[in-house]
Amino acid sequence: MAQRFTSLTDLLDHNYDTVIDVRSPAEYAVDHIPGAINLPALSNEERAEVGTIYKQVSPFKARKLGAALVLQNLARHIAGPLTDFDGSWQPLVYCWRGGQRSGVFTTILREIGWRAEVVEGGYQTYRRLIHAALYDHPLPHRFVLLDGYTGTAKTALLPLLNSRGVQTIDLESLAGHRGSLLGDNPGGQPSQRSFESQLAQALTACDPTRPILLEAESSRIGRINLPPSLWSEMIRAPRIEITAPVPARAAYLTHAYADILRDPETVKTRLKPLRWVRGHAVVDRWQDLQDAGDYAGLAHALITEHYDAAYDKSRKAQTRDMLRVITVDDLGEQGLARAADTIAKAINAL
Repeated sequence: MAQRFTSLTDLLDHNYDTVIDVRSPAEYAVDHIPGAINLPALSNEERAEVGTIYKQVSPFKARKLGAALVLQNLARHIAGPLTDFDGSWQPLVYCWRGGQRSGVFTTILREIGWRAEVVEGGYQTYRRLIHAALYDHPLPHRFVLLDGYTGTAKTALLPLLNSRGVQTIDLESLAGHRGSLLGDNPGGQPSQRSFESQLAQALTACDPTRPILLEAESSRIGRINLPPSLWSEMIRAPRIEITAPVPARAAYLTHAYADILRDPETVKTRLKPLRWVRGHAVVDRWQDLQDAGDYAGLAHALITEHYDAAYDKSRKAQTRDMLRVITVDDLGEQGLARAADTIAKAINAL
């Protein structure tokens, strides 16, 4: 019997021991139910081959080949990753739409004696629930934004605040991007769908009666778009602003972006689009600082000649309800700890 889920909370709070995604590795990589393991019924190549035969030769021949391949792969999974599970194991299985792949997989697991169930509607059911949570209805949460110029250590403050009992969501971490000109992380960004899955899971885990602290962002982090429901709430949200002297901010960026600043080709690539914004002479001077190994000087120049100007421009375009402005002279460990204490008190008083 298929297991039906009518809300995202019910699906995420399932009581099954393991969630198994039997789609191909490529499908799984784009997005999957949080915590699901991938035991593909068909590999990427096998799925493509069966699909080609279905369209170009015969649906019957495609299903026959597909069945043989699924059974071979399932046998390997049972003898491999599933070999140590005892008879009390309860897995939840899904494929693209809750059809043949998950059906065959679940039937065999049940014949063995495991209490397996299949997700009714498969991954498409999950996506509908994600879409409903993020796009179809206003979010039930209250947000406060942590704002400030680039280099004021806003991202570093989030885990400190979380450890002090403040509800936080690190959007840049979910998006795999540091949210600035030099912001790409190693490994690149997740898919839009994967980001939405992580975001919906994070929101579901939060108490809607208490404020959630987010770092102030634009509506786009790298190539990831924030859902309109979240962005509209962020525009209206009150803010706590962090200020710090430019030298302290430059020192912080030099440390936080060390992997980028010490890579000449990466810096050259990231700076190139700004030639048409700040001018060739300015960017050439920035590049000279990087070539000379003056990473603090480059960070200082980017702050004063690019980041702050961009921030001031966006600031004029938005009306901001400022709850508090906190000046942090030291962006080291002790200074950030003191700032986190002050911010936590302000948030917990709301």
